[in-house]
Amino acid sequence: MIPPALAQRAQRLRDERVAFACATVVRVQRPASVRPGDTAIVLGDGTVEGFVGGVCAEESVRLHGLRVLETGEPLLLKLLPDAPGNGEEERVEDGAVVSHNPCLSGGSLEILLDPCLPAPRLVVVGDAPVARALRDLAPRVGFDVVVVAPGGSTPISGDDAALVVASHGRDEQASLSTALTEGVAFVGLVASRTRGERVRSALALPDPLRTRLRTPAGLDIGARTPEEIALSILAEIVQERTRARG
Repeated sequence: MIPPALAQRAQRLRDERVAFACATVVRVQRPASVRPGDTAIVLGDGTVEGFVGGVCAEESVRLHGLRVLETGEPLLLKLLPDAPGNGEEERVEDGAVVSHNPCLSGGSLEILLDPCLPAPRLVVVGDAPVARALRDLAPRVGFDVVVVAPGGSTPISGDDAALVVASHGRDEQASLSTALTEGVAFVGLVASRTRGERVRSALALPDPLRTRLRTPAGLDIGARTPEEIALSILAEIVQERTRARG
């Protein structure tokens, strides 16, 4: 069981949208200094907090913890006394990465490394019906939604997955310009094609940035209702994120 102090630390990291990997001992062959259920967290800078075997396991846990943060995929790490070591290549065995346990005691460990990544953030500007539909639907697709009133301010970062403006013409340009300048991956405007092109032309930005504006936002699926339009927008965001990863 994860110690209360480490559980609180992990929750604070989640609240602050900081990525980390959770390392949990799932199997031990004696002699070993850990027990099943012992837990640590690995931060993006390589810091290991908690205990999953001390110096005998820490370097391998750090290395593979950083790898799962990169891939976003969990990994089972087996540390065996007779596994490759001293510069030899690790091996993959039954879907697990097998590495050398340098402990003189000679015990074996199996450690599950699970990435805890913040949900991609979707900033929705406006309170139009499409904005409300996005607010309701996006969390079901796995997005962390931040709703901003037209003219309101919120920190916009290039780490945001997307920003969509659905404010029926109120205070659009400032939010769009900020998101495009900050490098937000997907910037969309809910508008007709004609009005969207006029808004694009009015943005005081270089042409390469203006061309990144998606308007009308959403895939062409014949959407008519606010909920269908919201679905088409989320589908386009997911499509672009998949392309970027691929």
